[in-house]
Amino acid sequence: MHEVVADVVVVGSGAGGGTVAQRLVPLAERGRKVIVVEQGPRFRDRDFDGNELRMARALYADAGGFLNEEGTLTLAFARAYGGSTVVYTGTSLPPPERVVRQWAVPGLAHDDLVRRARRYVGENNVHLLPDEEINENNRLFVGGCGAAGYSAHQFPVNVKGCRGSSLCNLGCPNGAKQGTHKVQLPSAEAAGVEVVTRAEAIRVEPGAVVVRVHPSEVGGPGTPPEWEPGSYRIRAPKIVVAGGAIGSSALLLRSGLGSGLPVLGRGLTVHPALILVGEHDHDVSNDVGHPKSFYVDRAADEGFLLETCTYFPFVTAKSLTGFGPAHERFMRAFPRLQMILVLACDRALHRNRVTVARDGRPAVHYAFTPELVRRLAAANRASARIFFGAGALRVHAPLADPQVLDAKDAQRVDELVAPSNFQPGRCSVSAAHLQGGCRMGLDAAESVTDSWGRVHGHPWLRVADASLFPDAIQINPYLTIMALADRVAEGVLADM
Repeated sequence: MHEVVADVVVVGSGAGGGTVAQRLVPLAERGRKVIVVEQGPRFRDRDFDGNELRMARALYADAGGFLNEEGTLTLAFARAYGGSTVVYTGTSLPPPERVVRQWAVPGLAHDDLVRRARRYVGENNVHLLPDEEINENNRLFVGGCGAAGYSAHQFPVNVKGCRGSSLCNLGCPNGAKQGTHKVQLPSAEAAGVEVVTRAEAIRVEPGAVVVRVHPSEVGGPGTPPEWEPGSYRIRAPKIVVAGGAIGSSALLLRSGLGSGLPVLGRGLTVHPALILVGEHDHDVSNDVGHPKSFYVDRAADEGFLLETCTYFPFVTAKSLTGFGPAHERFMRAFPRLQMILVLACDRALHRNRVTVARDGRPAVHYAFTPELVRRLAAANRASARIFFGAGALRVHAPLADPQVLDAKDAQRVDELVAPSNFQPGRCSVSAAHLQGGCRMGLDAAESVTDSWGRVHGHPWLRVADASLFPDAIQINPYLTIMALADRVAEGVLADM
């Protein structure tokens, strides 16, 4: 095993790890060695060719088909230089005050998070898109919301020079999305922070991270690893884990920390998501322009969010419930489909958790509660009303009976869409925003870290990603992750 000496090791390079890397630049400028290890490859813009199946295999764990142990939920999380900021749509909202207040973490104030989030609003060019960059899918959503009595809000997004390819979830081929792979990581590397890709963290030890560097896949996208393939022990007095809700929890569990931290891995929330479509009598410009420009926030009142979205044929096909002629008819109507992404706001439950299998791979246990299913049904009803309000002829609603609603059914949505129609494992539900598992709190009995990401009982170790969330953030989480990571990095700087 190769031995490497550093001052700080950061595991992960997404919204958490990339932010920490940049904030530790003062250490690098003073000659301290800061190393970031990232399990995924470093991609070039030209690698993002828009081929749905090839890019899914390259970017996502299990090609985007990672399943919970119950077989009822698909979890999509990226492994790449820049983490999930490479594949998200760039939506950037500050943390809601009501959620931070409900978290009730000693030492964590909403005002502090908002102040830190503003830094990244500026750095990552977060802004509202001008009207000429809004595509018809989004216009239909706004019109349908008005007809159905819902308030549509515009998403701030972190793009620069967007050319409207709508390939956000497969990596931007134009380099427009200003994730950590475009902003924080290049800035950190320019100042001397070292980033090693294709480097899988196997375990953490007091004062060290054990890493396995993997070779490039022959003919696959992405650049070769910066270090020779093999096993490494990177010794460092400070370690920051930012591998995401799944990766960070699994890494700490593999490292034997669970015995002293009884809630490690528990309290996972995922914002369970459904893709709904409405068929129109004309083509919808769903596959050009920025895909996610508007949303409806009913989180506080009814426990759900609705967002505009664009998904390509394979993901759309697997998300439509059912088989045979009805499924085929919607897919043949693909150019005429309006799309809405439903996000239910789940709660952190002890039984929903990350564990590790015998081979060390992460495993996820997640069950749907009756309250969560009621929220999914309410979101289905709202989406159907918006589709019909926008002029849709037919609507696919997985919690309806029948699952295909015609325009004549528009007045019977409340009757036809019901929680009793939900069938776990037969209704295609995905996980949109993975959160929790290393929750912040006061002590080791009820949490994993304090409000500054310090792991209880392990002063050399911090966590800096969405796994810190004590409960679901109820919005798109990236600015909140960056604000928390900013705090974690400030703590590391103070320690050093």
